[in-house]
Amino acid sequence: MLLEGSCHCGKVSFSVESHTPYPYMQCYCSICRKTAGGGGFAINIMAEAKSLKVEGMDNVKMYQAKVPKEDNPEELETSLARRHFCGSCGSALWIADPRWEEWIYPFASAINTTLPKPPERVHIMLEFAAPWCRVPQGEMESHFPGYPDEAIVDWHKRHGLHDGS
Repeated sequence: MLLEGSCHCGKVSFSVESHTPYPYMQCYCSICRKTAGGGGFAINIMAEAKSLKVEGMDNVKMYQAKVPKEDNPEELETSLARRHFCGSCGSALWIADPRWEEWIYPFASAINTTLPKPPERVHIMLEFAAPWCRVPQGEMESHFPGYPDEAIVDWHKRHGLHDGS
């Protein structure tokens, strides 16, 4: 599925191909909440990095958050994940990470293409949720204190929603 997105002010627009376009995973970590989440969470989807086309790239800025070190959570280090946003209006656009260079993770909030509604929602990083966040409960709501074991591709395949290779 071709996804087209943009920032709020229109200085950046982009397109990217996705075989996993369902915006099903809501992240409540403090980084997503503070850089992209209007509801106390952010929703990323996954797409093929090689297909990314950007207009207005000179307006795109990048941020790498500080995260706790795995071997010493008291110390912080720079995350490898690169959060791209519009330098004019601040709209969160996508995340790229060299550990998974074949993928790019656009924020669903930046996508202009009508996205399909997911049959289930997965709420992740709940141990970091702000106390004022209301996390939906119910049969089609899954909850995880951290990251789930199931990858985005696998979730789409389990639901019969993966549209490609």
